[in-house]
Amino acid sequence: MSVIQSIKERRAIRNYTTQPVEREKIEQLIEVGTYAPTDRLREPWHFYVFGEEKKQAYEQLATTYLEERFPTKPHLVESSLKVVRTTPVVIVVTSKAVKGDADATTDDLCATSCAIQNMWLAASELGLGFVWRTRGVGLVHDERLHTFIEASSDERIIGTIFIGYPEGDIPEPTKRTPAKEKTTWL
Repeated sequence: MSVIQSIKERRAIRNYTTQPVEREKIEQLIEVGTYAPTDRLREPWHFYVFGEEKKQAYEQLATTYLEERFPTKPHLVESSLKVVRTTPVVIVVTSKAVKGDADATTDDLCATSCAIQNMWLAASELGLGFVWRTRGVGLVHDERLHTFIEASSDERIIGTIFIGYPEGDIPEPTKRTPAKEKTTWL
């Protein structure tokens, strides 16, 4: 499949079978992530891969966070936790800040996002489902996740990735705004 077709067919997959994902495939995804473009080859990313015990503890952390955030919406808490409970692989991705250089730090956040996109595209080729979460169950904006993964103070969490073998049909493409409506030729 062409790169263009892979990009157009990329989907967020949130439902997984119970089949474990082979460690070799996880390592391959992380390696592909490290081939993302990066300014001055700073390679700012770090990948925190949860084992079974850490995943169980993460479920409790996510439950607490979601119950605090949505106290009157238990159905939303439950539906958000489904991916946490069923996913075989959870990876938190961080980007390291460049001390005293806000612009370089922003560049590195962008590079780390590219790393996640590389992983996402490769996951499809490996027959894996993938979703990159930031808000909600991703806990990206909650300081407790930073503490939970024992990230250093100069790391910023960019996303929580859930990976597994897809259960059910792959969603159809969503309608996108035509590129010409988002383009200005100067």
